[in-house]
Amino acid sequence: MATHSAKHLIIGGGIIGCSIAYHLTKNGEKDVVLLEKAALTEGATWHAAGLVGQLRSSRNTTRMLKRSVAMYDSLEAETGMAFDWKKVGSLRLASTRERLLEAKRLTTMARSFDLEMEMISAEEAKSLFPYIDATGLQGAAFIPSDGHVDPASLCQAIAAGARKHGAQIRQGVKVDDFDVSDGRITRVLTSDGDYEAETVVFAAGMWSRELGAKLGIQVPACAVEHQYIVTEPLPDVDLVKGLPTLRDPERLVYYKPDAGGRMVIGGYEEGTLPFGDEGIPGEFVRQLLPDNLDRFGPLAELATQVTPILEEVGIRQVINGPIPYSADGDFVMGWMPGFDNLMMATGFLYGIAAGGGAGEMIAEWITEGRPSLDLWPLDCRRFGPHHGAKAFMYPRAVEHYAHHYKMRYPGQEHETARQLRLSPLYEILKAKGAVYGSKNGWERPLWFAPEGVEPVDQLDFLEPGWHKYAEEEHKAVREGVALIDQSSFAKFEMIGPGSLALLQRLSACNMDKPDGTVIYAQLCNEAGGIEADLTITRLGRDHFYIVTGSGFGTHDADWIRRHMPKDGSVHLIEMTSARAVINICGPKARDVLQSVCENDVSNEAFPFGTAREIIIGAAPVRAVRIGFVGELGWELHVPTEFGAHLYRTLAEAGAEHGIKDVGYRAIDSLRLEKGYLYWSGDITPDTTPIEAGLGFRVHLKSGGDFIGRPVLEKQKVDGPTRKLCTFTTEARLPLYGGETILLDGKVVSLASSAGFGHTMGKTIIFGYLDKPYWDGDGFEIEVFGDRHAVAKVEGPLYDAENKKLKA
Repeated sequence: MATHSAKHLIIGGGIIGCSIAYHLTKNGEKDVVLLEKAALTEGATWHAAGLVGQLRSSRNTTRMLKRSVAMYDSLEAETGMAFDWKKVGSLRLASTRERLLEAKRLTTMARSFDLEMEMISAEEAKSLFPYIDATGLQGAAFIPSDGHVDPASLCQAIAAGARKHGAQIRQGVKVDDFDVSDGRITRVLTSDGDYEAETVVFAAGMWSRELGAKLGIQVPACAVEHQYIVTEPLPDVDLVKGLPTLRDPERLVYYKPDAGGRMVIGGYEEGTLPFGDEGIPGEFVRQLLPDNLDRFGPLAELATQVTPILEEVGIRQVINGPIPYSADGDFVMGWMPGFDNLMMATGFLYGIAAGGGAGEMIAEWITEGRPSLDLWPLDCRRFGPHHGAKAFMYPRAVEHYAHHYKMRYPGQEHETARQLRLSPLYEILKAKGAVYGSKNGWERPLWFAPEGVEPVDQLDFLEPGWHKYAEEEHKAVREGVALIDQSSFAKFEMIGPGSLALLQRLSACNMDKPDGTVIYAQLCNEAGGIEADLTITRLGRDHFYIVTGSGFGTHDADWIRRHMPKDGSVHLIEMTSARAVINICGPKARDVLQSVCENDVSNEAFPFGTAREIIIGAAPVRAVRIGFVGELGWELHVPTEFGAHLYRTLAEAGAEHGIKDVGYRAIDSLRLEKGYLYWSGDITPDTTPIEAGLGFRVHLKSGGDFIGRPVLEKQKVDGPTRKLCTFTTEARLPLYGGETILLDGKVVSLASSAGFGHTMGKTIIFGYLDKPYWDGDGFEIEVFGDRHAVAKVEGPLYDAENKKLKA
């Protein structure tokens, strides 16, 4: 067979693959080839329900979906192909007080994401969708720019646009295998001969997992069964045509008007079935699964409560088809770690809504190296080694599915696939009342339930019960001494003669420091944005110890590896499991530590920002004098097998000082007071260190020729056009991030982080402001639909001169 070549080879002819081909060619890329094993749309696209909603929990995911709508608005004029795009808006009903709070929270988030969404009354909701029974309805939220579409026709229109711009779409071509050399896919073996390509894109939906297996990778994407019904025509066909889409989360159902006056009604029930967990059967081309009305029945019954007319209308058809899902319910996008030229674009639960925008982002990712929007919540590097395992992915996907509309309170944790990655302190702390949450598979204490209090998370929109316990833990850190299990930190050692040169190139600050120095560093991209925010300890001339957040290890290691020289002069070794980490912190931390340590830990012998090898009890410890809570303290990195011994030694020595166990909820309030920032929230690849107030970590004189230097140099000279600001109020507001910040009634920012600072007695909010608003007065924040005055202040609020840290 012939050997073919392509610059960009896309595998999968659903809406995502076609959209990537469209955007690549529209942007001027040549030699774009799409392979589809059957015919276009015949995976999951053809049987999708076709709702196009835009609001999601992250600002940039919402922006991406807005780009879908913008594309669908203009596509018919460009291609001449109709796809029944109806921009009729979407209604979200609030049937209870809790649902009303949820809808209000979503509405203020939408405002901060620059998406028009408004709260309306039950009567207004009924006037928009007359079939609903508004009895007892608390209200509703309405997004006028949402809509619905015919998925298969939309996909064909996008494909036509791609062809028009020069893409080659080859149907009936099945990918059989891959050749890989030195981290590159060099050849794609197909039923139509071999293909050589610069970039290979996996846009194969539920088949991406099977393709990944051929490469020895576990793609954290799968499929589950999803059912919806199509009714017989409702009495007033013309009325149905103009209805908005409708979501009734309390009853777990959605509605979409369909052709001929019919209605599509679907939902998300408990216990859907995984699909393809033992391999996708046969070719599975344009196939459906046997319907299961026993499972759908309860949803249909719930639907009749809100739209009683369904009692009078027959069911024309039941659709049960597998829909793509991922290990955390969100998309799997971006460059696959371990490969130079493999781009992921799979796991699209709501691919019709995302199709246009996701194709645009993937095209940018391929041609520019990164998308114009930071898409960390969708980035495949957010996953750990366990996410693609069947034992994790399918139970978690089924749970996510069941919770698609269920009430989820801020901070709510998953219940399936837990207790995977355990610190050596897990059982010890559990016995002491630890309430655990999960981060990248690690069990981490969120807070500790005192004796007599059940160790179960206490969640609520307005007054979570855990607040009072986290406040006591906060006070222990500020006033006494505390222990925090931070074993879940991602940890790496970098060794080799090229290490310093590599870190000087990657880091915006000078890495050429004496051995034993702890360096807080930002690794920036070409635009000056922060790709990683971590601490690096210099252990020797060619030896560094890198520590980053629990969820960021795969991402940060991938960023470093993609820049490593190919000559073997640098090695990056994962050390996460090798070392447990116990943070001892608080004004009495030195008293406790010195009583069990063979070495001198005085300020003179062991100053802030340094690391030493010490002995505590009988344990060899790498002690790092740094932390995230703003008090005197040490991170104690210890071989994992010594972790329990180290903890017991410190706990016993600290008993006379009232030592307390502290969880991650308290850490958050402590770091807010101190002005410490969180990567992925306060700082991202879209924000620079100078905009974030970290300009002191950008060393233009001694930092060398680091990535992003020209941008940061210009910002240092000219000043940034926006900056991260701190806002406070005496009021104790229920904030969770994402809330809208206003000035004179105009949206000017959103809360990147927010919480209550117990020492300061204030609610603290971080948010970026453009330069025209820096001197503004009269800021407000919108919380559950109500506005509250907040004052812009200079931060940090606590120990601005670092006297406590350096004590």
